Amino acid sequence: MAKLNIGWSEISITPEKKISLAGQFAERISEYVEKPLMATAMAVECGGDQMVICSTDLVGVAYNLKDDIQNALRGNEEGLDPDKTIICAIHTHTGPVYPRGQLSNRTDSASNVELLKAYLAPGAKYVPAVNTEAPDVATPAEVYELLVKNISKVILDAWKARKPAKFINAFDRAAVGMCRRVDYSDATAQMWGDANTAVFTELEGGNDSGVELMYVFDENDKLTGVIPNLACPAQCVQHRLFVSPDFWGEAKVLIRKKLGEDVYMLPLCGPAGDQCPVDLVRWVNPDTDVHDPNLIRNNPPVRKADPSMFDLEGMKKAGRRVANAVIDTFEELDMAEAQEDIKFEHHVHNMQLPLRRATLSEKIEAEKAIKDYLREHPGDVDFNDAANLQVKLGIIKRMRVQEKMETLDTDVHIIRMGSVAFASNPFELFLDYGNQIKARQLCEQSFLIQLANGTEGYLPTEKAEKHGHYSAFIASGQVGHEGGDLLVRETLKDINNMFKDDYKVYEYRE
Repeated sequence: MAKLNIGWSEISITPEKKISLAGQFAERISEYVEKPLMATAMAVECGGDQMVICSTDLVGVAYNLKDDIQNALRGNEEGLDPDKTIICAIHTHTGPVYPRGQLSNRTDSASNVELLKAYLAPGAKYVPAVNTEAPDVATPAEVYELLVKNISKVILDAWKARKPAKFINAFDRAAVGMCRRVDYSDATAQMWGDANTAVFTELEGGNDSGVELMYVFDENDKLTGVIPNLACPAQCVQHRLFVSPDFWGEAKVLIRKKLGEDVYMLPLCGPAGDQCPVDLVRWVNPDTDVHDPNLIRNNPPVRKADPSMFDLEGMKKAGRRVANAVIDTFEELDMAEAQEDIKFEHHVHNMQLPLRRATLSEKIEAEKAIKDYLREHPGDVDFNDAANLQVKLGIIKRMRVQEKMETLDTDVHIIRMGSVAFASNPFELFLDYGNQIKARQLCEQSFLIQLANGTEGYLPTEKAEKHGHYSAFIASGQVGHEGGDLLVRETLKDINNMFKDDYKVYEYRE
């Protein structure tokens, strides 16, 4: 048992210029800033061990970004261990594009666009939909420099700000995340599928309205920060042409208005690869076109339901739901439950997860399909062509990767902090895997963090792989369900080893 010290810091990662927006197949340039993008860090020191969790308003944290941030922190004179940092993303689709690379021994870093260019006929070229080289648009290199500089700074500033602290962990619910894969009677599925059809059978997975909560106080019992962790990516206004942290930005405004402008919020996205804020059963059309063929509904019935989560009104409603959970639970806290003299342990587990592999016949079929498509669509290509061919291009890329490796080095951070655990992973992890961990953990509560310290794409369930479509294709992620099962087993083993000597159980009484 040891005394707890915690520090906080927050910094803007919003470029001053317009930016290329990440997260869609179509290129988009921002027109304005709805709310600024931020990076928020919480540094913890206890009993000679440490961790820093830094949540960023980005679509993901690529390996090169993680590595360059940690390298910028190496050699610091403050005692911070860069390898004990967890840098994660809320998965907003209204954040910046930046250069994304993989480790040389890990995967092929070529984008689908770069791969597609190799198949083009002589004289044909890829034509961007927007001018990303305009002088008022930040280049990806400029964005990257800002991200490395400011995220490394916010991590070190939080570490230097650590002071005696205590926390209370709690729980509430907010109906934000819902399954975004629709199943049909022919045993297929579609992400963002249309449910208003007689062949609709069910949503493929469940949803989890639970919000894991942690409230951090200083030694005088003053609230300094809150940590909400829920299973939903920040994907309300994902098609829009502005910069925004999505519903998390709205939640923070409301939380600070009620609990104090100096209160930090560390948003953590839990396992939510098959989740979104949109109710696909009670479909409500967005007010304006989102330019996405997957979201076209022909004359849908008018519903009494949520406003469209693709609009600002829906985004704000989702943010209010999160804020209400944080605020209502805070008002019920009992300071007698605060933990400050605790067990603390931080373990980094390098897991060897099996690569999801393509077959030679799949490669042959993919190359034929690409060539046939380009023959039928001669001339220049654009984002629509890259989107139409992303499954086939992904198979070609996977064949290149599996010639160099068969397992994926996957760093997973497991932390015990008093009665609770934190566990990270670099995937868009399907909800079922997170539920399996939560159901079998020996700790009182766990905060599961996806898209942390790397981006490995979706990690679907076996059911999703059989049903197919985006998020379950081999092109959608590096690891399949065998790796997902192993990730669950190893994460559970690590968590339960930390808690096995003193976990509490309910006594059965007749």
